[in-house]
Amino acid sequence: MNQKVAELLNDQINKEFYSAYLYLDIANFFSAKGLDGFANWYTIQAKEEQDHGMLFYTYLHNNSIPVELKAIAKPDKVFADLKDPLNAAFAHEQYVTELINNIYAEAQKVNDFRTLQFLDWFIKEQGEEEKNASDIVTKYELFGSDPRSLYLLDNELGARVYSAPSLVLD
Repeated sequence: MNQKVAELLNDQINKEFYSAYLYLDIANFFSAKGLDGFANWYTIQAKEEQDHGMLFYTYLHNNSIPVELKAIAKPDKVFADLKDPLNAAFAHEQYVTELINNIYAEAQKVNDFRTLQFLDWFIKEQGEEEKNASDIVTKYELFGSDPRSLYLLDNELGARVYSAPSLVLD
């Protein structure tokens, strides 16, 4: 595997675990506000990000590439109101999409078809992640100012259940 592609994949492990920390921080924020459904949504999102990190970890090991685990930064976002973490999550998903696209472009440059195939799942996943984050922002903008509607949205987000990723690694 090309060294730069391997380095980007290794760095992505850290980025995915940072994402998990960020979503746990968001869950913590909502939990403190009594919005357990929002907290549930972001706790599950954190677990998904951990899974993504492990997929990169396993992919590198399956390709005989040593993994270097790096320190995970503390989330540095400050949330003033209920909409702040929702916007932060959406912006973060856009950032992660950019990271995945950059790895994809680098793998494409060196004709690393195996890595391209591996990343195809993440390209699709990021489309879903951005849509989910955007939908929550939109719903909050539409309904968040009404306490009854906020209650219903919180219940909707509380119904989310965790499901493991469906990517099969060779």
